[in-house]
Amino acid sequence: MWRPQLAALADEFTVVAWDEPGAGRSSEVPADFALADYADCLAGLIDALGLGPAHVAGLSWGGTVVLELYRRHPELVATLLLVDTYAGWKGSLPPEEVRARVEGVRQMLAGPNHLFDPTLPGLFAGDPPDEAVPLMQAMAAGVRPESMRTALMVMAQADQRDLLPRIAVPTRLIWGELDARSPLGVARQFEDTVPNAELVVIPAAGHVSNLEQPTLFNDAVREFCRSHPPGSASAGGSPVP
Repeated sequence: MWRPQLAALADEFTVVAWDEPGAGRSSEVPADFALADYADCLAGLIDALGLGPAHVAGLSWGGTVVLELYRRHPELVATLLLVDTYAGWKGSLPPEEVRARVEGVRQMLAGPNHLFDPTLPGLFAGDPPDEAVPLMQAMAAGVRPESMRTALMVMAQADQRDLLPRIAVPTRLIWGELDARSPLGVARQFEDTVPNAELVVIPAAGHVSNLEQPTLFNDAVREFCRSHPPGSASAGGSPVP
């Protein structure tokens, strides 16, 4: 998912992408795995690598996970980069939209295995860039339906609106201008609620702005991380009580 960023930003930063629980080479997740469990696993990785406090980025569901990381382990977070994300579906979307998405997930997972397609609609503003097609195909082939079910049901129930006004680290919001899954209205909610949040809108991009417009996306990340080096007076901090 982060291949264009791993390639482009490693000249200046230590860039780490993880296989979250239930993805890639990481273990399956039990059915009762909760948002806090995903966040604690991410905290364990950052701690094991000795990289905290770090710039922590999350896209879509990943943004919900890193928000929970900040809630539970603020000492590991120097800055937040929240990309085309949600404060949980419940926290960012109308109830009827959440219900429709949950039903769509159930129908997708109930179908025959040969029809299973985890590529949710609306990821791109237009046709995917040529270089993104094999990447998306490989990602889809590696999805485990039951782990995907667990993550999406956690996402549907999550509501982190209470946390947003208590974020005390520099925060950059990066959003695709044409994001149909987490529309710009959601970005404006973050911008209005997170203290001193900065919004960067990526033109001609949808939900996966990092794949659709990687140069513009990488520039937004690089400039922000340069401006807030970990350990500086402008980075770090705990949630405001």
